[in-house]
Amino acid sequence: MFLTIARDAEYEQVIKKSRFICNVYRVTSEKDALSFIDQVKQRHRKATHHCFAYLVGDHDEIQRESDNGEPSGTAGVPILEALQMKHLHNVVAVVTRYFGGIKLGAGGLIRAYSNTTTGGVEAAGIVNRIQQQVLLVNCPYPLHDQLTYYCQQHQLVVDHEEFAASITMTIFVDQSAVKKQTQALTTRFNNQLTIKKGPSRFREIPFND
Repeated sequence: MFLTIARDAEYEQVIKKSRFICNVYRVTSEKDALSFIDQVKQRHRKATHHCFAYLVGDHDEIQRESDNGEPSGTAGVPILEALQMKHLHNVVAVVTRYFGGIKLGAGGLIRAYSNTTTGGVEAAGIVNRIQQQVLLVNCPYPLHDQLTYYCQQHQLVVDHEEFAASITMTIFVDQSAVKKQTQALTTRFNNQLTIKKGPSRFREIPFND
């Protein structure tokens, strides 16, 4: 399972007169993350702090966080942990603070940065990004209805069909199920299908934790 945010989003809340604004953004590299952090800083030049955290890589090979002037451990780590609690990958969160004159204390800051980040993630939504294999399935016309029904029963997405001397259906199958589905199709249709692999793609499914 590979979870990430569905869309870029912004979330704001006011805590004891301080404005906390979380911007979350999907990234594919550390360069993307750093670029986005700079964009947020430019957009909120007068803000007191720009604290952030990001996770990059299929296995979170790159993890960074920054308190950006807040007391050590009260901002960057809570932001990072909020992302980790949602099991997210390839995402950066920047929480901008406009100080309102009332100190929150260490515990208050930790809660503020953590909850603001969680609010940003909830505003963005979460998707499960699944790698799929394209299968090009060639079938005789008499088997077309049966194959269509099979795909419906097994929740296989038929992208399109090409009609010539026979029918070629382009079907999306989860990468983890390619071997199983290929064998099942071959058996179910008594070796009357010709199945070839095409390119792979990613499918994103809304995820509710």
